[in-house]
Amino acid sequence: MYSTHLFSLFVHMMNTQTSSSPTIAAIATAVGRGGVGVIRISGSQLLPFANAITGGKTPKPRVAMYTDFLDKNGNAIDNGLLLYFAAPASFTGEDVIELQGHGGLVVMQMLLARCLELGARLAQAGEFTKRAFLNNKLDLAQAESVADLIDASSQSAARMALRSLKGAFSQHIHTLVDDLITLRMLVEATLDFPDEEIDFLEAADAKGKLVNLQQQLTKILAHAQQGAILREGMNVVLVGAPNVGKSSLLNALAGDDVAIVTDIAGTTRDTVREQITLDGVPIHITDTAGLRQTDDVVEKIGIERSEKAVQNADVALVLIDPKEGLNNTTKEILFRLPETLKRIEVHNKIDLRNEKPSIENISGSLKSGADILIKLSAKTGAGLDLLKNALLQQIGWQGESEGLFLARTRHLNALQRAQEELNLAALCSNTQLELLAEHLRLAQLACNEITGEFTADDLLGVIFSRFCIGK
Repeated sequence: MYSTHLFSLFVHMMNTQTSSSPTIAAIATAVGRGGVGVIRISGSQLLPFANAITGGKTPKPRVAMYTDFLDKNGNAIDNGLLLYFAAPASFTGEDVIELQGHGGLVVMQMLLARCLELGARLAQAGEFTKRAFLNNKLDLAQAESVADLIDASSQSAARMALRSLKGAFSQHIHTLVDDLITLRMLVEATLDFPDEEIDFLEAADAKGKLVNLQQQLTKILAHAQQGAILREGMNVVLVGAPNVGKSSLLNALAGDDVAIVTDIAGTTRDTVREQITLDGVPIHITDTAGLRQTDDVVEKIGIERSEKAVQNADVALVLIDPKEGLNNTTKEILFRLPETLKRIEVHNKIDLRNEKPSIENISGSLKSGADILIKLSAKTGAGLDLLKNALLQQIGWQGESEGLFLARTRHLNALQRAQEELNLAALCSNTQLELLAEHLRLAQLACNEITGEFTADDLLGVIFSRFCIGK
């Protein structure tokens, strides 16, 4: 007979249905004035709820009904459209009602209060999407992409988020897991029938299947890493001595006068942060207050914020006046930078020196610790394209392609753990089948964390708490 362990490979874990969950309600549109405001309600058996708020009218599923929304005394709070989605054909898998009224803050609050009066409770952040996940309407990667689509800071990020929402990322993971299960079954069968003459693993080309799994995972991880760049973007800090043109460079990159520019040292007394988009990738640029010793109380606060920005940065643009070179002020600034922080040395104001824009890759030879030297003019814009391309290269951005999907840090961590387990599995000999089976099992568990087949409740709480109310 097959062992219980082997039999368990054929069993897919199903999430618990939430049919007994309480009715929840929330304003699903943004706070503030608007032409239309939407309140979303989800729960079980919501037709009586609809009857109460409309004065006895019964909506048909998926048919918009124009009606007054009434208070407990039968007076109209507002009027608009009521949409009813019967379970399980709804976003959450439960009965869902949407009240589409006028988008005034007061009228929305009055309508929400009426919903609470009828027995609903306020929805928690991300609770509608969490119920969709728990009712198997979305897997966890798709659920996360809902928030990513809302938060997308570029058209590219929005396209990738929608691709993940439609299941592109999940499909790659499901295919990988299915192949992992097939290989695990072969290994488990060999363990269950050790005396059989047929060598299951050789006959089924188990080694070839393992190599194929490794190749699949490498490709998925590469796409996920590019997707993570598109989602997370890049943090860049501008550092350098006073009057080298940090604020001018920030303004040039932003295309606007976001920082004050003067010839007075210490003009930038606080960090100035701006976001730009390069090839769809969000770049968060911080112009730092000079990293130096000062007795000025206000400037000290700005310097503390600058040091925090430096610690969180991916790349530092080190601006140096070529006439002065590495003066004592610049040396002090470089001393404060983390050794592992990537650096690009920038020589600004080439328009004053009649120089042409240029870029040099001089690994290890620049005293600033940078591998790249760029000469440009923030005033005229000459050389800015060289800098922008260099920034994208620093984070390994290869450009948008159809195979990309947005990914989060937890996705990358899970894929990297799975890759490590497959690499360890490849090292197992024919006499280490138990160890091989364990590495394959752990690889599958890591992959299943991405789509949520095996996910701790506390992780779900963290993930959905970062959603907005009403989603």
